[in-house]
Amino acid sequence: MYIYMNGEVVRKEEARISPFDHGFLYGLGLFETFRVYNGHPFLLDDHLERLNRSLEALNIDASYKRERVLEALEMLLEKNGYNNAYIRMNVSAGNGEIGLQTAPYPNPNTILFCKPLPPRSAGAEKQAVWLKIPRNTPEGTERLKSHHYLNNILAKKEAGDHPGIEGIFLTKEGFLAEGVTSNLFWIKEGHLFTPSLDTGILNGITRRFVIRLTEKLGMNVQEGMYRPEVILGADEVFVTNSIQEIVPISSVDGHPMPGLSGKKTAKLQQHYESHCEHLWSRNEL
Repeated sequence: MYIYMNGEVVRKEEARISPFDHGFLYGLGLFETFRVYNGHPFLLDDHLERLNRSLEALNIDASYKRERVLEALEMLLEKNGYNNAYIRMNVSAGNGEIGLQTAPYPNPNTILFCKPLPPRSAGAEKQAVWLKIPRNTPEGTERLKSHHYLNNILAKKEAGDHPGIEGIFLTKEGFLAEGVTSNLFWIKEGHLFTPSLDTGILNGITRRFVIRLTEKLGMNVQEGMYRPEVILGADEVFVTNSIQEIVPISSVDGHPMPGLSGKKTAKLQQHYESHCEHLWSRNEL
């Protein structure tokens, strides 16, 4: 496999970073994961918008435009021979001295990883289970998609490796939050519900897309602070992320849910599929 690193495509075995990179020493780094569908990086502009805003928050002196990233993606995909792929774009702070730094980081490391993915296909569903470990609070004013991933790793360890299981975080106050690597939604009497950003969840790119898509379809969307028992009375439940897309939930804590037979979730999946090979941003809807 080849990866892209600071302007070059290299074999993964040849990639090197310094132990003085503050992404390694202090977790000062960010990443975005997205899918390439038939050569098109879906919602790339939205991913870059979030990445650039987060880089500014971490005082990393970098900004990424669509054209620059497309050039890197084209090099990487061609070298690997992929047309449908999982992409992880990683930006770490770059080198510094040992010790906390307040000055800007002028030379970050930019790495793009990719893995082959088959053309998308519907048919997957998951079972949701409550996690005992609570969702931690963001390090700053909002949750960044950063290298600080210990809470998620411990949650994944608790939920286990089965691909059909999604662990669901609650906040320490007992409110619904999000999945280990996903955002949470449910439908009740034609309305779409999802936990508020005030719970400290990640404002996922697919989360934003689904909210905008649902509003365009005429459904009411409500974000709030919800207890777990609320979701048990839902008509349909699903989770989202940029790689797995919209995944129906077949049970929550052992309580049966429609899963793949959920009609409104299936409708959202169909609309998602119709956009994934050409949209750059949710704002194009």
